[in-house]
Amino acid sequence: MLIRLNVNGESREADVWPGTSLLSMLRDHLGLVGSKNACEQGECGSCSLWLDGELVCACLVLAAQAGGRDVRTVESLAPGDRLHPVQDAFVEAGAVQCGFCTPRGDRHGPAGLAMTALVLNRHEQTFDPLLRRRRHDGRRWDRTAGRVDPG
Repeated sequence: MLIRLNVNGESREADVWPGTSLLSMLRDHLGLVGSKNACEQGECGSCSLWLDGELVCACLVLAAQAGGRDVRTVESLAPGDRLHPVQDAFVEAGAVQCGFCTPRGDRHGPAGLAMTALVLNRHEQTFDPLLRRRRHDGRRWDRTAGRVDPG
């Protein structure tokens, strides 16, 4: 099945099996490895990307569902070898837990949390009050362990 879509501002296409996930298509067929394959259940966030401006887990989206749509991965955040300011902030704060969902100092590094932080920042006025409280109360959400640490 031939899938055509816009990835990081470029028209791209790949010939994939109909059951292929968007994550697999990006990694295995288009060579974009910033989004990671970890839980395959949409729980860990390591495959987070933007699909038509909405944050999604690429492991839960079929490549066919992304046909004709706009996809932005971590590779789109900053040009060349530079990091986006949000990625820089994670690195400077030492916010590296297991390493799957945080940037590791290169623009192709995993960035589930960076992509999520950018979406939350963009939609700050509309996201759930509980999330806003968690964001500002000084505690860290440890996605790997599934708990809130005191920070």
